[in-house]
Formats: sequence, C-alpha cells, structure tokens
Amino acid sequence: METTASGSRHISRHIDRPAQQVYDYASNPANLPGWASGLAGDIDRVGGQWIAESPMGRVVVVFADRNEFGVLDHHVTLPSGETVYNPVRVIADGAGCEVLFTLRRQPGMSDEVFEHDADTVAADLAALKNAVERA
Repeated sequence: METTASGSRHISRHIDRPAQQVYDYASNPANLPGWASGLAGDIDRVGGQWIAESPMGRVVVVFADRNEFGVLDHHVTLPSGETVYNPVRVIADGAGCEVLFTLRRQPGMSDEVFEHDADTVAADLAALKNAVERA
C-alpha cells in the first residue's frame, strides 16, 4: 500500500446555472443531504453548530462566512475530533459556473482511499449539478 503525507486533486463540474444561484444553494447547510453523500444523513443546527449524520457518525460542519467570491470552504470535525479542511469555490463561467473542490490527501492516506474519496467528490458534484439544474 503506497501512502503519502500530502497532495491535492482539483475536481470540478460545470453547472448550467448562474454562480450566485449555485452558491446560494450549496452554501446552505440544510441542503447538504441532497448532494453531499458524506453528509447524506440528517443535518440540524444545534447550539449554533451544524451537526450532520455521516457514514462515520456525527460530524460538525462549519462553512466560511457568506461572501461575494463564491468561497464555500468548510471544516468537518469527525467523531474522532480530527478536523478536515475542504476548499470549495463556485466560479462564474458565462451564464453558468464551475464548482471546484480541492481534495486534500490526509497524512498516511493510501492511494486507494484517496481515489475512493476523489470518486465520491466527483459524484457529489454531479448530484449538486442535478439538484440545482432541476430547481
């Protein structure tokens, strides 16, 4: 099993909707179960925090403050207490936009797990595209 301590992969998806519409939808944590499979369970605001049911158990999700730049960065604190930083951008592209997720390899993560995570992110962005374009 090959592992590495760092590295990133940029995964993107074009969405045929204006950037602001996509940003408004994706930046609302209540919409996460509709497109983010890692947070596909219930999500509730508890004591000022967004708590989601995930395949790993209960996690805390903290998004960047709303902004005019399309930044959807968020931290996910796992049941173990480890926090994972997820950089995400919504970038205008003509009448549509591109959503760009930077998948960060975690220390000690195997190539197999990293590839699985990349496939999951790609599927999540496809689900986001479907959700926003159907609306």
